[in-house]
Amino acid sequence: MIGTIIGAIIAGLIIGALGRLILPGKQNISILMTIVIGIIASLVATLILGGIFGYTNASGGIKWWYWIVSAILAAIGIVVYGRITKRAV
Repeated sequence: MIGTIIGAIIAGLIIGALGRLILPGKQNISILMTIVIGIIASLVATLILGGIFGYTNASGGIKWWYWIVSAILAAIGIVVYGRITKRAV
């Protein structure tokens, strides 16, 4: 259980950072919020890819579509968060 939580935090950090890299300019968002948005984006990407395409972790290798979709969703999440909190994104 602890390993899953730590893994989700690390994946959220990476995915959130990738989402921020996609966006041009500086984002006024904390690292904690970046991790939270990254975790949410990761979860949503897993639900979308798993539900629509039956995309699972059962087969080995790197799941490139998972990372690409997660990073795009994180970028969208950062923009939405910036608009909601009235911060320039």
